[in-house]
Amino acid sequence: MTLDHVDPTANRTEQAASVIRRAILTGRLRPGQPVVESDIAASLGMSKTPIREALKTLAGSGLVVLSAYRGARVRAMGSAAATAVYDMRILLEPEGVRRSVRNGGDLTLARRSLDLAAAAGATGDTAEMSLHNREFHRALYMACGNPILVRTLDELRDQAALVGVSGWRSAGGSSDEADEHEGILAAALEGDANRAAQLLAAHVSGFITRVLPALDGRIDPAGPTADRSH
Repeated sequence: MTLDHVDPTANRTEQAASVIRRAILTGRLRPGQPVVESDIAASLGMSKTPIREALKTLAGSGLVVLSAYRGARVRAMGSAAATAVYDMRILLEPEGVRRSVRNGGDLTLARRSLDLAAAAGATGDTAEMSLHNREFHRALYMACGNPILVRTLDELRDQAALVGVSGWRSAGGSSDEADEHEGILAAALEGDANRAAQLLAAHVSGFITRVLPALDGRIDPAGPTADRSH
């Protein structure tokens, strides 16, 4: 692990949390895998104190599970938990997008994120593609005007990344997702807040309908988890 892609002005705990989060969201740290404080501290050139605090932060956002006896592990997301996460997203994210479009939110980052996702997908870098796709979702709701809603959606977005790659591929893969994203962005650029929200809701609910019922017994804590972008 390195401190690449980290805000140099952040404190050491924030830097450590950012590095660990990225490792989880790109599949370098897999669901169920131990997160060893001493190993991460050594790789980042830090003491264990900021690592320990970073893990508490990530446990609070649902990416890590802490145990007094087993230490920290990346959360393994089963179908019931995944369904709960997506149920919350379908309730909250369309409204976040609707408000953001009505507020005239800047969509430059959304456009850039889709372009970067497409470029990463073209080179086969599915981990980077999924990160840019999640940034696209955030760019759509970040101007909603409610910081609590933004923070809640950020946490749900990260937890959604723990859904396994096998389920995501059965949903139609990156091609279908890219088309749906383009449709959402087009509606937002036109200022049609309700249409953008409806398309976003259909995008998320389609994933729920097609994928989550198939996830029981198919999420392998030891398997690859990089292709998670919804």
